[in-house]
Amino acid sequence: MIHVNGIEIRNADNLRLSDYLTREGYIIPCIAVECNDYIVSKTQYDEKILTDGDVIEVVSFMGGG
Repeated sequence: MIHVNGIEIRNADNLRLSDYLTREGYIIPCIAVECNDYIVSKTQYDEKILTDGDVIEVVSFMGGG
C-alpha cells in the first residue's frame, strides 16, 4: 500500500510511477511529484517503481491571475 496526497492506495505497488499517474488521469507536463520527501524528476517517472510504504505527493500547476 502507498499513500498519495494523504489517501491510502492499495493497487499501486510494483507499478511504475508514470503508469500510476497516467492511470489516474494526471497530465504529466502539469504536475510535480514528491516521493518520500524527495522531488522526482519527470525523466525518472518511468524508472521509479512504487513500493509498499511510499508516500507520494502530486501537485498540479494552475494558471490564473
